[in-house]
Amino acid sequence: MADLKKKTELGQGSTGKGLKKAPSGMGRNDYMPVPKPTKYKVSTADRIFTVCNIIFMALFVVITVYPILNTLALSFNDGVDAVRGGIHIIPRKFSTANYASVFAMKNLTTGLFISVARTVVGTVLGLAANAILAFIVSRKRFLLKKQLTAFWVVTMYVNGGMIPVLLLYKTLHLTSTFWVYVIPGLISAFNMLVMRTFMEGIPDSLEEAAQMDGASYSTIFLKIITPLCKPMYATIALFIAVGQWNSWFDTMLYNRLTAQYTTLQYELMKLLSSVSSQSSKTDPNSGEGANLQPISVRSAATIVTMAPIVCLYPFLQRYFVAGLTIGGVKE
Repeated sequence: MADLKKKTELGQGSTGKGLKKAPSGMGRNDYMPVPKPTKYKVSTADRIFTVCNIIFMALFVVITVYPILNTLALSFNDGVDAVRGGIHIIPRKFSTANYASVFAMKNLTTGLFISVARTVVGTVLGLAANAILAFIVSRKRFLLKKQLTAFWVVTMYVNGGMIPVLLLYKTLHLTSTFWVYVIPGLISAFNMLVMRTFMEGIPDSLEEAAQMDGASYSTIFLKIITPLCKPMYATIALFIAVGQWNSWFDTMLYNRLTAQYTTLQYELMKLLSSVSSQSSKTDPNSGEGANLQPISVRSAATIVTMAPIVCLYPFLQRYFVAGLTIGGVKE
């Protein structure tokens, strides 16, 4: 009877309740008990930390999202009503006149095309130039790496001034051209140093193995370094693209009199200046254009300018985080 009871218990255990199959080295009908999951006791301090963490993150989200929602609400609110204040995240008097004034700009199409073109061309060429330069400076066999690095660091804090730079660009025939947006910003000392630091963290054994197989430096850069630097490339590309897209001061300095090379941001700045000057001379209770106020037009212009970057950021966010963190880890 004892043997029959033992076999019955083993047969019931084969269903998986409380038992699991033994390793292959044991007998066919041998089973071993499954360990119960360990239960960890949550202390009061852990609960307090969790609650505080949730509250902090909720406040952080509110602080981050509220300015965007407030700007969006102001952009869809009537201008005269917006001057009264008290608008938070919902328009009080809905109106699309602000966006109508933005999209009715004379050079909107030209400015949008030039802004997109300078962003795309400037980002691609700037990323390539900084990557090649960073690769050269990051090589241990390069003799002048310390001297050149010190030279580029100095340029981050010292410049020639606005007038000498303008005269230099005129001498180089860059003014009143599209390339004044691209060529002067090809090399950025900050971006180059970030890329150099990232590349220095790549093991030297990869380069040495490639050289033993007969690979040249161009092959090493294109087929070994570049695939490993994709997160960092995405981060720097986002930096360059945001800078190119938001720039308007260079248009005012170098292409103010050349309408074919105007940018969207410069046209929005002119629109805002025009609305500001008109609002100071117009009676709010009279005539056409009285409902356009600087605060509402500025909000609409901000949304129009911000929308492309906001749509682009989610696709680069995972690379952006990785690119900023991986390069800071040293063994």
